[in-house]
Amino acid sequence: MEGGCKAQSGMDKELDIIIIGGGVVGTAIARELSRYKLDVLLIEKESDVGWGTTKSNSAVVHTGYDPKPGTLMAKLNAKGARLFPSICSELDVPYKKPGSMVLTPDEDGFKELEELKNRGKINGVTNLEIISQDELFALEPNISRDIKGALFVKDTAITSPVELAIALRENAEQNGVRFLFDTEVTGFEMENRRIISVKTSRGNLRSRWIINAAGIFSDEIARLAGDDSFTITPVKGEYALFDKEVGNMVNHIIFPLPTETTKGILVLPTVDGNLLVGPNEHITTKDDTTVTEEGLNEVLSFGKKEFPNLPLNMIITIFAGLRAKDLNRKDFIIESSPAVENLINVGGIQSPGLSSAPSISIYVTEILRDRGLDLIPDPGFTPERNGITRFSNLSWDERAELIAKDQNYGEIICRCEYVTVGEIIDAIRRGATTLDGIKFRTRAGSGRCQGGFCGPRLIRLISQLLEIPPEEVTKKGDGSNMVIGETRQ
Repeated sequence: MEGGCKAQSGMDKELDIIIIGGGVVGTAIARELSRYKLDVLLIEKESDVGWGTTKSNSAVVHTGYDPKPGTLMAKLNAKGARLFPSICSELDVPYKKPGSMVLTPDEDGFKELEELKNRGKINGVTNLEIISQDELFALEPNISRDIKGALFVKDTAITSPVELAIALRENAEQNGVRFLFDTEVTGFEMENRRIISVKTSRGNLRSRWIINAAGIFSDEIARLAGDDSFTITPVKGEYALFDKEVGNMVNHIIFPLPTETTKGILVLPTVDGNLLVGPNEHITTKDDTTVTEEGLNEVLSFGKKEFPNLPLNMIITIFAGLRAKDLNRKDFIIESSPAVENLINVGGIQSPGLSSAPSISIYVTEILRDRGLDLIPDPGFTPERNGITRFSNLSWDERAELIAKDQNYGEIICRCEYVTVGEIIDAIRRGATTLDGIKFRTRAGSGRCQGGFCGPRLIRLISQLLEIPPEEVTKKGDGSNMVIGETRQ
């Protein structure tokens, strides 16, 4: 598979649809549109998909009990969650269903749990049960003895958001969608309330329809076209990731009682076996992904309140992500622009945005159909995509068979995650061009040493396979070069 379009070759004609933004929502829309006979291009300013909000969130597939009934968020969350198992199966993406617990620290909280349960029923969510303290302790033996009970949401799941975005991209590419990376939208050429040309850092492109799925920058993209109908407020959430050695300390996704603005700080397992704590919530700027001492203390203090034996010495990395909130509507913004005839805005996609991504893609397609776009099904559409073979997941017999076919699978390059050279080669063949691109496809550099051992070897391997000097290998694209030269010849 090619790594995405790197130039405008073959794109001087008018396209049917340009999607701006390559997060999990933008890539889901791309994949959904690839079902039809359309000429679709996705533009992403980063070097890969999923590097915005998608890569820094809790990875929870919410069932839909929390959104206010009657909102677009409630409708699309419940529907999206039901679509997730089949989509992850088709695209070979991790999906586990540990279930979740919404905790109450006092007896008064049971009234709120009942309200959440009833809200869930209205939204079409099943398998909701309020459990006693004794039942909770049996399911979560390490939880604080101060907790009085919980709402047990049995169908809450977890996934790998960036892997999903990558899989959606690969499947969309298989079905004809093109991708243009390292490309920033700088403006639009307008005529009679229509976009006739998209101005980018690499030239202009023409398209009949524009879909604005630019995450925290979606309001800025809309304003470039003269649409000021919504405003995005970036909200930062900080996280701590723990070593796999303590990944089984928590069996379910643990929530506090939600507030009007947030689901709160979570303690949960990840699909890869780690333990994750976060996020908090603080309004910030669109370029602030720093982790502060105060923010980290807030997250960890809350985690220890629920799990007193939380081993802080087992943290392997900390990070922060930004959520795109519209504080006025408090709902998803998925609609035809009121100011621009051929612009569809997909903004304010905060939690449960990941859970809703499959249904958002269908909803956007329906808007296009309603606006007159002729959607002719492509009989050649292929819904399946095979992921990279994970050596660490294979039996010893399977490993031996794989090595016999390709000796590159006999060399371990990442000791923490047991990643082979063969997996790195496959990742680069599929479009990875950076260390982060490798990490999100193979987990090389995601383990206890966070790339301390495999990083230098990965730089040399990327250099060799892409036929570029080591000095040009980056962590995450332009401006993140890893080395300046050899220390000795």
